[in-house]
Amino acid sequence: MKYLTFMRHSEKFRATPPPQALMAAMGEFIEKTAKAGALVDTAGLLPSKDGALLQLRKGELLVTDGPFSEAKEVIGGYAILKADTRDGVMRIAREFMELHRKHWPGFEGECEVRPLFEEAEAPQHR
Repeated sequence: MKYLTFMRHSEKFRATPPPQALMAAMGEFIEKTAKAGALVDTAGLLPSKDGALLQLRKGELLVTDGPFSEAKEVIGGYAILKADTRDGVMRIAREFMELHRKHWPGFEGECEVRPLFEEAEAPQHR
């Protein structure tokens, strides 16, 4: 099964680059996870000032350019992981978060793990 994981944190952590030790550890983690066949795709996101938000409200489409000052947290990056079990994907997500705890003192954030919809699991309509 495939899972989407994404890191959510305060925009203040986008003000400076992550510590070099974290980037080096993440490079090793990404290489190891990709070689094991568990990493499908990953990327970090630029600050919200470079983005836009599209919302549907009462039938109207609203477009707001970043930054999103009203947002308490932003998504800083994502990964698509492949694992046979929930425990397997949780092990990978925990390892990723441990890298942040070890190499970025003071960092606070969360990693959400969500299974991706797969066509083979869809209910069949007759």
